[in-house]
Amino acid sequence: MFSVIKNAWKVDDIRKKMLFTLLVVVIYRLGSQIPVPYIDNEALASLFSSTSVQSSLLGYFNMLSGDSFSKATLFALGVSPYITASIVIQLLTIVIPAWERWSKEGPEGQKKLARVTRYATIILAIVTAYGYYVTIRNYGMIEDNGVFAAFVICAAYTAGACIVTWIGEKIDDFGIGNGISIILFANICAGGAFKILALFQYFGMSNEWYWAILALILMLAIIVFVVFISDSERRLPVNYAKRQQGRKMYGGNSTYLPIKVLMNGVMPIIFASSIASLPQTLALIFPGMQTFVSTWCTTQLPNGWIYVLVLFVLIIAFAYFYTTISFNSYEIANNLRSNGGTIMGHRPGKPTADFIQKVVNKIVLIGAVCLSVIAIVPILLSWTGSSALSTLVFGGTSLIIIVGVALETVRDIESELMMRHYKGFLG
Repeated sequence: MFSVIKNAWKVDDIRKKMLFTLLVVVIYRLGSQIPVPYIDNEALASLFSSTSVQSSLLGYFNMLSGDSFSKATLFALGVSPYITASIVIQLLTIVIPAWERWSKEGPEGQKKLARVTRYATIILAIVTAYGYYVTIRNYGMIEDNGVFAAFVICAAYTAGACIVTWIGEKIDDFGIGNGISIILFANICAGGAFKILALFQYFGMSNEWYWAILALILMLAIIVFVVFISDSERRLPVNYAKRQQGRKMYGGNSTYLPIKVLMNGVMPIIFASSIASLPQTLALIFPGMQTFVSTWCTTQLPNGWIYVLVLFVLIIAFAYFYTTISFNSYEIANNLRSNGGTIMGHRPGKPTADFIQKVVNKIVLIGAVCLSVIAIVPILLSWTGSSALSTLVFGGTSLIIIVGVALETVRDIESELMMRHYKGFLG
């Protein structure tokens, strides 16, 4: 990876794109420190330091925003509205015929879907900003309960979400990698840096230094495991028959159909974490429901065995659900047949589609179990009662996003090098 970045730095165009991306990220992080008026920041930070909030949907938003959510800054909503809007639009593309037609029209259709996603992002940002305002108002953290103060707070958060979306698009146009993913990567690294610094502080404690060493070893092991499963794939051998078009002969070669273990990325964990933490979130938004939620949903034990079991089942269920709506084995089988490709031992058409779907179902289960392990290990470590091991909450979803974005960005740099026929890349 470092050799790829070194070679890319020698190319003037790619170096300018990398510098532009770094400059935008620095500007974004500086904007993440701009406070929103009428909010008691110290009381809000104290609220987010509690375990119940950290394990709720608000804690998830805070992780994605790089702790800006808990500091009530301009970019508190971060990329959450855009990610949610993108997921909703992607799901609705299957239901709405016009949007499905746009998705198949190439760049022009993608521009139309991008425009719809922007409008959905604004709507979700307004709703999320108001919900955030109501929550902190219920806890008495608003210095002015007037209508004007409410308007300013909601408008500031909505504008911040729109600016973040615009910044991400500028990285797409003039930088390297996916803009929203780069911003998300920067946010998680910014929030994780404080946890790592806190981890090193435990080395000076006589009863915590060995736990800190164990925590570092486990963190590295999780990173290696995430890298391994992110690059893992099942390759189905495909043979292409020879065919003649005019005076040229095509086909006659062999290749493979790659099926990645984590074909859905982090989406199953995002969905599952949101649903599993919903009881704690409702208890925070509606204080009157705390007794009910504590009794039936174990709110006071958000890291208890019931929460772990529900999270494990939901990750597997959402992995299969997301694969069902995003992967079409019959379409792949038809594409193979139209191009003269066959999978050895299976006839073209429905038998090939059934075989591909059978393989995908097995791969999805393996990937879902791996995702569940990554998400649950930090929770299990917190049961030891060690403060050092509790800092490993940085794992799970955060690590998968960080590793996934890093690998994706390196692939984009490799693609830029290959397009310019840079000889040093192959050396």
